[in-house]
Amino acid sequence: MTLLENYIVRQIGAGLAISAAVLIPLFSFLDLIEQLDDVGEGFYRTRDAFIYVIYLLPRRFIELAPFIALLGTVIGLGRLAVNLELITMRAAGLSPMRISLVVLKVGFFLLILLTVLEQYVAPKYQQKAISHRAEALAQSAELGSDLGTWTRDKSQVLRIGESAPGSLMRDIEIMTFDQDGSLREHLNAEYAEIVTASEWELSNVTRRKFSKRSLETSHFENILWRPFLNSEQMATLNRPAESLSPVELYQYVSYLKKTGQKSDAYELALWRKFGGGLVTIAMLLLSVPFVFGSVRGGIANRLVLAGITGICVYLLDQIAANVGLLLDLSFPLVALAPGLILIWIAVAWLQRIA
Repeated sequence: MTLLENYIVRQIGAGLAISAAVLIPLFSFLDLIEQLDDVGEGFYRTRDAFIYVIYLLPRRFIELAPFIALLGTVIGLGRLAVNLELITMRAAGLSPMRISLVVLKVGFFLLILLTVLEQYVAPKYQQKAISHRAEALAQSAELGSDLGTWTRDKSQVLRIGESAPGSLMRDIEIMTFDQDGSLREHLNAEYAEIVTASEWELSNVTRRKFSKRSLETSHFENILWRPFLNSEQMATLNRPAESLSPVELYQYVSYLKKTGQKSDAYELALWRKFGGGLVTIAMLLLSVPFVFGSVRGGIANRLVLAGITGICVYLLDQIAANVGLLLDLSFPLVALAPGLILIWIAVAWLQRIA
């Protein structure tokens, strides 16, 4: 059976490639249309919109992985079904359950790819996309790891040395100038926490006040500062939960709990990264009964049904996450339940056609 299984794997791999080649450019095109609305604002040009979309490609692949898995496997196995190869394989003793195990092998390698992308690639380039867009829109300027990120308004300049996970930042400098351009006050903080859109908490602060004849220096453990940034600029500094890697999310959730702060959104985001893997496996398993039900009638109608199923699963997953966050339900249950339920449905369906 090894030769048959390897053949099935190659067919599924080809189907996944076709599915990815259709879905990723489609959704990237929608991202590009959205970004083109900002072309002409600040220094944002068409080239910057394309760069933004390219940086987001790893994240889009991760988000679309369940749909790529479902449609790609339906395409791969569907080609075997149309050519009557599945019937021949079943006659040779290869049951639908055995084919499902072959599909799971493909799923195992797909999960490894998703894990690597989620931990090492997607967060890095998604954050680059956010920073590049903000810089091109003249919302901030990222000058390198040693110089940090700079932004300003009419009278203040803000420098952020390093953006930590979530809303935590390190090595903060705030310079306030008089109307004649002379430096009036300099704040240097070891940490800054974005409490709300209109309030930051600075920790371990050194404040220097300048006058024509004197310099006054004082130290504070914590002070509150009202930022001058607008909502879009704040969004570029407060890194979205989905843009963080699983390790960063875990560390940030631990930090929030240790300091007695609310961590619900980040904890749910962490569990949903595991839930996404389960949903991807579930979609792979669901594709097998989809194909076996279409041997005589062709696969076009099953592809449409698979697409509708994928959309419904996505919407239900989003609704479950928001309801769970609103009602303060168990985050592991909310994140993992959709994938586990779909796997149970797929296994029950497979047993019926076996």
